[in-house]
Amino acid sequence: MKDFATSDSPAVQTQLDRLAALSLPQGRFGLETIRELLARLGNPQARIPPTFHVAGTNGKGSTCAYLRAILEAEGLRVHTATKPHLVRYNERIRIAGKLISDELLAELLGQVLDIGEDLSPSFFEVTAAATFLAFAATPADACVIEVGLGGRFDATNVLERPAACGIASLGIDHEAFLLRHEAGVPQEPLARIAFEKASIARPGVPLVTQAYPEPAREAVIRTAEALGAKLYMRNRDWSAPVRNTIRYQDDVGVSQFPLPTLAGAHQADNAALAVAMLYHQSMVPISPRAMADGIRNARWPARLQLLGEGPLTALVPGRRVWLDGGHNPDAGAAIAEFFGASIGENPNANSAQAEPVEASAQRIHLIIGMLEAKDPGAIVGPMRDHLRSVSVVPAPGHEAHPPEAFAPHTALPVRAFADVASALAALPPQGDVLIAGSLYLAGEVLRLNLEAPD
Repeated sequence: MKDFATSDSPAVQTQLDRLAALSLPQGRFGLETIRELLARLGNPQARIPPTFHVAGTNGKGSTCAYLRAILEAEGLRVHTATKPHLVRYNERIRIAGKLISDELLAELLGQVLDIGEDLSPSFFEVTAAATFLAFAATPADACVIEVGLGGRFDATNVLERPAACGIASLGIDHEAFLLRHEAGVPQEPLARIAFEKASIARPGVPLVTQAYPEPAREAVIRTAEALGAKLYMRNRDWSAPVRNTIRYQDDVGVSQFPLPTLAGAHQADNAALAVAMLYHQSMVPISPRAMADGIRNARWPARLQLLGEGPLTALVPGRRVWLDGGHNPDAGAAIAEFFGASIGENPNANSAQAEPVEASAQRIHLIIGMLEAKDPGAIVGPMRDHLRSVSVVPAPGHEAHPPEAFAPHTALPVRAFADVASALAALPPQGDVLIAGSLYLAGEVLRLNLEAPD
């Protein structure tokens, strides 16, 4: 039930219970069901504002956050669809800047579930259909839509002509779905991932991407050519070296942008992708001033988020508690880079929240909860030189790795606790804290610390 959240609204809870009962029929792949479901609803996806559609393994949610912040800095009304939710299902659908209301959410979910009952739609297909209904019903200037899983068969991949499509960083994740055996597709794992993500491309529509290693790069190029997209690839068609600023350059000219407030060096790359998507589209005019303001103002919870005052952080007074939902090796590398980049310096120099720290504080107490399906070394391995202690907690509502799964990846003792509060209370008196390993865990932490996204 944790996947689908709970609600204080009885009307919403009724529909969430119906969503929780859905499952994807074994072996069913394709867009036929979502297309039929949308047809019965009058094809709302054809009536939504110009859309920015973003796929990727890591960074796609942050890229969406930058796109939304930039568009709103221009004074535009923006609909946003991101996933997964952290605390409330409503987080998946933001209408003109506000989370969807309980009343409208219950109405739309009920409408989709009723009209598509005989189709046996999946959770993601119902969510996508309800999202398109919401976006079509309320006037706005632009939409930002995050791909859920993969791209080729994702339920959002029914848009005919987005303003632009984007692909963030690529890595190996969701192997059972994205690397399943199939004839006629790339066989090298990263190339297959690239093919699946790049398949959101549309004829004549800009497809803007990061730079990738071979053979992923070639897979993106081939897929874009096959689908007739206009490909703009980083370090081929545009560049954005990052130093004290983001220096964006393409064949039109050069622009300078501030570094993001969001923590982590990788966030500058995500911001650069958002900028490149906006520069290479023509449906929604955006000024450089709005780009700069949006980069500064963007927020994205549970991605190297510094928690505020609350019931959980009160258990470790005077210490910083970071939260990250990352759970794959690329996420682990980005987290390790953040904590290892400036021992003895401010690890978040661009954040207004940050304060100077002592070198000793840069060795982090890790509290981790990770689903059994994930690599237990994904976070602990890259972080091993930056850890003071390792505490293992459950991933709420899911089968999670036990402490012994993490032991081979660290020389430190690994201790088990019943929950995050117990783990925090048992920490030694010095050192900052990182809670990581699962977005389900991150959502529970935000809920308990009274920091649910709004």
